[in-house]
Amino acid sequence: QVQLVESGGGLVQAGGSLRLSCAASGDTISNYTMGWFRQAPGTEREFVAGILWSGDITDYADSAKGRFTISRDTTKNTVYLNMNTLKPEDTAVYYCARRSGRFVISHIPRNYADWGQGTQVTVSS
Repeated sequence: QVQLVESGGGLVQAGGSLRLSCAASGDTISNYTMGWFRQAPGTEREFVAGILWSGDITDYADSAKGRFTISRDTTKNTVYLNMNTLKPEDTAVYYCARRSGRFVISHIPRNYADWGQGTQVTVSS
């Protein structure tokens, strides 16, 4: 079973940057499509970014396009989310997730088999 551990969250001013990390253990991330989601209080969990198991295709929510970048380092078995030009509306708990195989990137949370514990991102205005 793959375990996912997020880190890198914190408090940042609007316009600032953060890099989130998702360290995977139990299996190599190159076998799985990975995604980042976020959930603000009182809202549903929403897709932020995804990277195909092959590593050559990425997808972003409209809110993330041009500001966020998803990447991975297979030597470290880690997926990253670089977030720039952060806005107060980006405040949420950010989760790393793994699909159960070599599937397409999905925006739907229930299509992901495993989740990390989440890391809080707070953007002050």
